[in-house]
Amino acid sequence: MNSVFRIPTRALSRCICLAVTALSLHAAQAQAASDPTWNAQLLVASRQGDLAQAQRALSHGAVPDSRNRIGKTPLLLVCEKGNLDMADLLLRAGANANSVSIEGVTPLMAASYAGSAALVTRLLAAGAATAPQDRMKKPAIVYAAGQGHVGAVEALLASGIDVNVAYEHGLTLLMWAAGQGHADLVTWLLGHGAKADLRDDRGQTALTIARDAVQLASVKVLESKLAL
Repeated sequence: MNSVFRIPTRALSRCICLAVTALSLHAAQAQAASDPTWNAQLLVASRQGDLAQAQRALSHGAVPDSRNRIGKTPLLLVCEKGNLDMADLLLRAGANANSVSIEGVTPLMAASYAGSAALVTRLLAAGAATAPQDRMKKPAIVYAAGQGHVGAVEALLASGIDVNVAYEHGLTLLMWAAGQGHADLVTWLLGHGAKADLRDDRGQTALTIARDAVQLASVKVLESKLAL
């Protein structure tokens, strides 16, 4: 008793922290692979795109709107990958098309970023709202435009969004497409009513934004439009 070996308090605390961290990581990894609950199995199946396992989990009572630790539902996970078949399965099982993660991301935002026009259309038919914005103050259509996804932009505009609406910092869809160098989308937007003379909160137009970003293909399209 009198000869007990004592570890300095600071060193002991560090050892405990390292041990707890290691156990936590091990537990998280084990849960992802072998958690027996059907809700967890549905989340794993959604992340992996395993349709058969997702069907099995749902048939055993998994909740379609189960959430992982950052608030992502199975539907959001499959929309990130543009997986239409998985999304359709979850929506038919009652998944909420307007679920929101901790970061404020919705399935429609994820599908728009992924560029799946068919999935965007399916979500809209299921009641997905186009107005919500995430923590970056971006709605679904801004993600579609920023990534240059013509089909997704077209599907979203067909739901009633004005092609010339100004979003955060006064940026329009045309400005987003031009600044990111998506000349095909710039051309499409101009052909569907987008105005090239609108300005953001810095006084920039789509053309000056494209020039600053050295997006020469977008610059060429816009200069041709303005020359008419």
